[in-house]
Amino acid sequence: MTTAPTPVPAPASAAQSGGGAPGSVTPVPTAATDAATEAPRPGRRRGTRGRAWLAALPLLLFFVIGFGLPAIAIAIGAFTTSTDALDGGGTFTTDNITGSLQGAYFTALWGSVKLSLLTAAIATVVGLPLAQAVATSRFGMFREAVMSASGVLANFGGVPLAFMFVATLGNSGEITKRFGLAKHGWSLYTFSGLSVVYLYFLVPLMVITITPALEGLRTQWREAAYNNGATAVQYWRHVALPVLAPSLLGGFVLLFGASFAAYATAEAMVGSSVPLISMQIGDALSGNVLVGQGNLALALGLDMIVVACLVMAVYLPLQRRSAKWLA
Repeated sequence: MTTAPTPVPAPASAAQSGGGAPGSVTPVPTAATDAATEAPRPGRRRGTRGRAWLAALPLLLFFVIGFGLPAIAIAIGAFTTSTDALDGGGTFTTDNITGSLQGAYFTALWGSVKLSLLTAAIATVVGLPLAQAVATSRFGMFREAVMSASGVLANFGGVPLAFMFVATLGNSGEITKRFGLAKHGWSLYTFSGLSVVYLYFLVPLMVITITPALEGLRTQWREAAYNNGATAVQYWRHVALPVLAPSLLGGFVLLFGASFAAYATAEAMVGSSVPLISMQIGDALSGNVLVGQGNLALALGLDMIVVACLVMAVYLPLQRRSAKWLA
């Protein structure tokens, strides 16, 4: 009877070099593999987090001093009588909040909300295709130029912006006179005219906001849709827009907040002809209120803070959901 030969084990050098048969060689652990597989120590993680909080401390202090303390002062003043009141001021009252939601003040608040909703919606619709053209462009210089210009225009406002539109589209502006816009009922100093001015910086802001989300759309999704017979319209309707919906809504909310808080441009251009809550606050701070209602401006400011908090409460979850989809 013939016995089977005993298999000879592979030498150590073959095991280390990977020259043995598959499945018969056990890799020799080394210092490099041990270091790579070593789990991070809990103490090291705590130290990293502590340094991160320490690095963010200046920003947190700035936020508390620049935003927290003024917000607390506004909230306290909104519920107390002013120093020009008959009782000497400082007593608790809800008359300031009640007055800020009645009459001309409520009209101004509603006017700001309407203006913000309209301009944010138009800027979202106009800015999306512009951002898509930038995101899909093959020319790097074109993309850099558009993004740089959008960054400048998104922060261009105040008196210079008002002067530019008055000189071009005002009653005696160059474009108004050249094309006879006044004969067709055009007026810059109305709700519609102010909406056009706001779009000048809201559309670039939308381009900056939505372009990263458009760049996050994967090419494989478009190719898969086209391979299954979908058209471009069907791709955008069933794939791209559902994925971009959180980013679009987040951008809309951001534009709403930017329009709602704008003050200098409207004040320099239309004055009190278009009622806005920001200009009512300016008038109240300058003393244009009845005796005993000096803190009414603080109540109006508290109304704006509440609206801004609601905007942020909607914006932040949408941004987190969009980041999860586009990661």
